[in-house]
Amino acid sequence: MTKLTVKTGKEEDFFKRGRQLARAADRGEPLPDVRTISFEDPVELMKLITVTRLALFRAVREMPGSITDISERLHRDRSAVKRDLDELERAGLVTVTEKVLPGHGRMKEVRATAHRISLQADIA
Repeated sequence: MTKLTVKTGKEEDFFKRGRQLARAADRGEPLPDVRTISFEDPVELMKLITVTRLALFRAVREMPGSITDISERLHRDRSAVKRDLDELERAGLVTVTEKVLPGHGRMKEVRATAHRISLQADIA
């Protein structure tokens, strides 16, 4: 995926986007390589996208790797990075997959799900 939009929006906006995508799929049109995550409450959006998590996302996007490698690069405690990555993964901003290392066991590799994230918040 190339672009991910994280924004605030109403429930009807969510269903409108879904209907548009369904119609395009029914017509056999290719679906766009974008994804939108929306929050009804701007506070919930701000809980997810903190300054620390944004820096973490940028680090993962620039150089995917293991949780340990990423925590060392950011000079942060591994368990704190893991907690933040769990939240980013739940929201769909990163993926964590288990990778087999030849002769050395396994590691969890973290990758960004998009090359670009657009943040949009309407506060009323």
